[in-house]
Amino acid sequence: MKAIRMSEPGGPDVLVLEDVPDLQPGPGEVVVDLKAAALNRRDVFVRKGVAKVPLPLTPGSDGAGVVSAIGDGVKGVAEGDEVIILPSLAWGDDQRAPGPHFRILGGPDQGTYAQQIVIAAENVYPRPGRLSWHEAAALPLAGLTAWRALFSRARVQPGETVLVIGIGGGVATFAMHLAKAAGCKVVVTSSSDEKLAKAAALGADVGVNYATAGDEWAAAVKEANGGGVDVVIDSVGSTWAGSVDSCAPGGRVVVFGGTGGAKVEMMVRPMTLGQVSLLGTTMGSPMEFGQLLAAVDTQSWVPVIDSVRPLADAAAAHEREEAGLHFGKLVLECS
Repeated sequence: MKAIRMSEPGGPDVLVLEDVPDLQPGPGEVVVDLKAAALNRRDVFVRKGVAKVPLPLTPGSDGAGVVSAIGDGVKGVAEGDEVIILPSLAWGDDQRAPGPHFRILGGPDQGTYAQQIVIAAENVYPRPGRLSWHEAAALPLAGLTAWRALFSRARVQPGETVLVIGIGGGVATFAMHLAKAAGCKVVVTSSSDEKLAKAAALGADVGVNYATAGDEWAAAVKEANGGGVDVVIDSVGSTWAGSVDSCAPGGRVVVFGGTGGAKVEMMVRPMTLGQVSLLGTTMGSPMEFGQLLAAVDTQSWVPVIDSVRPLADAAAAHEREEAGLHFGKLVLECS
């Protein structure tokens, strides 16, 4: 089979298409012939060495395909099943937080930028019937992250207002769809008027260009929205202070990334006087993935696909992801 391999950290050119041996399942495992895989910002961090993982590695956390082989002891999965992959590995039994063996598919474990993957049978779920292969592959990591952020951590309620920072990324677009489906008003920010227009066409109620607003972007959010928001979904990190300032009294800020930097400096009093909660999260549990898939089956939105490329063009997809030019998910065709 063919797979994208990286033997050293670096730029997109370290992602090389290679011939590797076909995979065989061990006990409790299945082999999935992948139809499609999708990129996440985490893949860029893995490629650049920001996320330290053993090398050589096949990156990639998201994928969907057909089960082609089954290991001993596997029940409930059959050859020929069309499946979507849960990239949250060894979460554990505590829904509050992952256990000590938790990891994300695609580093250290071999990932989905390949024609095949071997994975624990408990990590494959039936592909949502109304999603295409590309849409199904785009869903897992970002969709699960958005689901946990909104429903398990923020506990959003119908009628609340949700602010999504940096619309265009995978988690942000999923958060917008899921919040709208939950009966919430959605405010989005971006430095691109084009991305704000695309978000509006998909249902966003209010858009704010933070590049135009500058340091006053939180005030611009309140002015455009007619007041503070109830929930903020923040993957940037350096925006925490503004996210808190955007909140109505008693607001909740859910944070799960640091694309804007690993350190944050902020004032204490806006959080304490506003009774604002700061909630950390990452990925999600198998239970939450099941909840997400059940919601997808009953709702009408579909994952936003920015573009689709052949597996051999993974480096070009990484260039677009890293530059932040995309709106929605970047997908690789594996078969």
